[in-house]
Amino acid sequence: MRYLSGGESHGPCLTGIIEGLPAGLNLNREEIDRQLARRQHGYGRGGRMSIERDRVEILSGLRFNQTIGSPLTLQIKNRDWENWQKLMAPYGDPPHDAEPLTRPRPGHADLAGGLKYNHDDLRLVLERSSARETAMRVAVGSVGRVLLEKFGFTFYSHVVRIGSFFSKAAVDELPTLAEQIEESPLRCADREAEALMIKEIDRAGQDGDTLGGIIELVVTGVPPGLGSHVHWDRRIDGRLSGALSSIQGIKGVEVGAGFSAASQPGSAVHDPITFKSGSGISRPSNMAGGLEGGITNGQLLIIRIAMKPIPTLAKPLPSVDWQTGRDAPGAVERSDVCAVPSVAVVAEAVAAWELCVAFRNKFAGDYMEEVEAAYHYYIKKVSDRLRKTTGEI
Repeated sequence: MRYLSGGESHGPCLTGIIEGLPAGLNLNREEIDRQLARRQHGYGRGGRMSIERDRVEILSGLRFNQTIGSPLTLQIKNRDWENWQKLMAPYGDPPHDAEPLTRPRPGHADLAGGLKYNHDDLRLVLERSSARETAMRVAVGSVGRVLLEKFGFTFYSHVVRIGSFFSKAAVDELPTLAEQIEESPLRCADREAEALMIKEIDRAGQDGDTLGGIIELVVTGVPPGLGSHVHWDRRIDGRLSGALSSIQGIKGVEVGAGFSAASQPGSAVHDPITFKSGSGISRPSNMAGGLEGGITNGQLLIIRIAMKPIPTLAKPLPSVDWQTGRDAPGAVERSDVCAVPSVAVVAEAVAAWELCVAFRNKFAGDYMEEVEAAYHYYIKKVSDRLRKTTGEI
């Protein structure tokens, strides 16, 4: 499976093409639209979210709500395009009053992208580097999620830190707190911490500043055996970490105990393997976060990602004018104060896509019945193998 996407932040639309879906997958666009709506929520979002009402159009690869095996083409229209048609027109000459963006924002792709592509107008970098692109990532990941959910996968995300405040919610509480998290403006399961986070976001907004945070992503129902130890590019922890790091603003990814494991002895970090009659092999802990040797091991998949503060500031940092070389403040664009809750939803979608790719590599098939047969055969073999190892058969 693979996909490509195209589109600019203020262009007419975002487009995605997915290849490799099996035929016969039931897919309703309402399922994708629900995930797109979740992405647009969250305390601290900016004015763009009051303009857009993201909805997906499926242009190919689907007939009567079922995939047909050909590429699935998705489109999300940008409502803000109406306000940008002259400045972002694909044809003709630029309008005489179009002013180029020449003041790169520290922390943004503006300067590096301008150097790489030799652009005089840094808007040509901004338009594609913008987090608007994540709307299509959510749409694409939602398709993979639909497939995985048919095999028992469940995705949870919550905000565990914004600024200097932490949530005390535990991983094992997430299934019971899922509804509360969805209703939370910050996707935070700790109401006391949430109130403090909101106050800190308000203070940052008043100061013309921005805030980042940490998101925890948990996936249940993941079978053992996704990914592989035999080649570096098939290790699922590497694929997940790379994909999550590619989300705009993400500067750190950890699996399980993550960075804290570096300060502890191995006896405190690695999960013992135990056997209990009637239930077989199990693990009393999950410091590994569900991944060992680049392979899922059947436990909860637990990943945390760290998002930096958004680099577009209402009170911009010092920069340099791209054309004159003179000192100038960084450009100011419409932006969010805090997008951490929204990025949690993006992270779910990105993880769903990578897990779906690994799932399809493990369970091949051109139509759903083939995939289901391969999956159920393997799950039975794993169960039988565990029982045989324990001497029960």
